[in-house]
Amino acid sequence: MPGREATEFSRAVAALRAARLRPEVRLTEVPAPQRIAPYAVAMTADVLTSVDDDDELATGRFVLLFDPSAPEPWSGQWRVVTFARAELEPEFASDPLLGEVGWTWLTDSLDQRGVDYTADAGTVTRVVSESFGGLSDKDPSVEMEVRASWSPVGGSVADHLLAWSDLLCTIAGLPPLPEGVIALPGPRR
Repeated sequence: MPGREATEFSRAVAALRAARLRPEVRLTEVPAPQRIAPYAVAMTADVLTSVDDDDELATGRFVLLFDPSAPEPWSGQWRVVTFARAELEPEFASDPLLGEVGWTWLTDSLDQRGVDYTADAGTVTRVVSESFGGLSDKDPSVEMEVRASWSPVGGSVADHLLAWSDLLCTIAGLPPLPEGVIALPGPRR
């Protein structure tokens, strides 16, 4: 029954839109991929140095997919597909554990939010850029990219968005919020 499915997806989208993120996180709804699932919503986020400053520390994309047929690889009807990227300090370029650390930041974010999930998969990539010739005075840079997907199991999909935003803030280098502090909505476009 398509009406019930559309209503279920609409409730999930409303929950995502109502999520209370840290004020440094600017969340923007963007066009979602059309061919992956019958229902999809996509959001991008930038982590800024402060609410009043547009200096970007990290950026990413969060896509929520809903397919009532429950594709086998998903192990359910819902799938979250994410991307997170931030520039790191140059000394991280040669850290052999950087990939493992990036994945742990993701799973810790999910676990700390208390969300249940299955069928998690992803990659952590480090990109080292060195400049030469006319750009040789530019310092080397290191970027980390975490690409991940998982299938939410029960609960609110908004908690999965919050966990992903926690990952973004972690790779951006922001300290965790003190225990008991409730994040207020950040600026939205």
